[in-house]
Amino acid sequence: MTKKTGTARPNLSAVAAHAGVSTATASKVVNGRPDVAEGTRERVETAITELGYRGPSRASAARTVELMVDILNTTYATQILRGVVLAAEELSIDVVVGRVRHRSSRGVMESSAAWAQRIAAAEHIGAIVLTSGLGPDVYGSLARARIPIVVIDPLDFAQAGVVSVGSTNWLGGRSAAEHLVGLGHQHIGVIAGPAESISAVARLDGFLSYCRQKGVEVEPDLVRPIRFDHDQAVQVAEEWFRRPDPPTAIFAGSDAQAMGVLEAARRTGLLVPEDVSLVAYDDTPIASWANPPLTAVRQPLEEIGRRALLTVQQLHVGNPVDSHHIEIATTLVVRDSTAPPRTDLVRMTRS
Repeated sequence: MTKKTGTARPNLSAVAAHAGVSTATASKVVNGRPDVAEGTRERVETAITELGYRGPSRASAARTVELMVDILNTTYATQILRGVVLAAEELSIDVVVGRVRHRSSRGVMESSAAWAQRIAAAEHIGAIVLTSGLGPDVYGSLARARIPIVVIDPLDFAQAGVVSVGSTNWLGGRSAAEHLVGLGHQHIGVIAGPAESISAVARLDGFLSYCRQKGVEVEPDLVRPIRFDHDQAVQVAEEWFRRPDPPTAIFAGSDAQAMGVLEAARRTGLLVPEDVSLVAYDDTPIASWANPPLTAVRQPLEEIGRRALLTVQQLHVGNPVDSHHIEIATTLVVRDSTAPPRTDLVRMTRS
């Protein structure tokens, strides 16, 4: 049989259609999964042969995705990692965890091109990058090595064609504002994430948009973009709590920042929520473990990790994605850290 020229390379969807099965079933056959009927397996294998499909080899010993994380010792990162690992188990894929920049055995910082070549040489099927700005050199190196990449919560969308996964950050910020304003708060502080992070900016914009809609003015001095960091949040919140007119509520852009606000309240003798209400973002386990348990915007972090892994696999087998930015819905979880403002505090802030 003469190989056709000038035609597009068949993807897994084409194999599935040719065999009369779902793409998920075709993927199971390609990946050597045992839970496929023998007749179905034969039809898929025949379709693979007839179409000349060249997907990942089942004989390959390396079926690995590399997950790169800047900082791993956070509950946010571990929840993402859990979602990646659970999805990888379903597809018999291994996960290795590393950093974007690696040191070689000689202690020299590895270049982006060398890093991409190392992943390709190891036959990794793709890479997932968690909350990091890689820069065009890294993206270019990965593209030249033909390595699928998915970015979780990217700092920016500047790299055309790069697939990313995140949550509905704008709506999440808006739901936090709706909750606090609905409780009667008018004097609100916002400890936002880094100004260069699009997810942090979206959360802040959604929050401020709802406040403007309801006629609540958030003072510029009470909006502070910082790292998603506990210690910096302590400093900011302490500064605000020592003002003559401290905010009656604070929206923190991460659980770590919210824990910093709790510490600042303890140091300054304020009670949450009696003196100040607090809404966190992420809803990792520490939000429910806090004292008091935190009202928080929940990001479905495990599902985000799972979707990232499945998307890498989808790109690896040659299937196109429906969108280059996948957003998963957030929800507001109300706990004990929010309440209506004290009536005496309301009078003070309005005077």
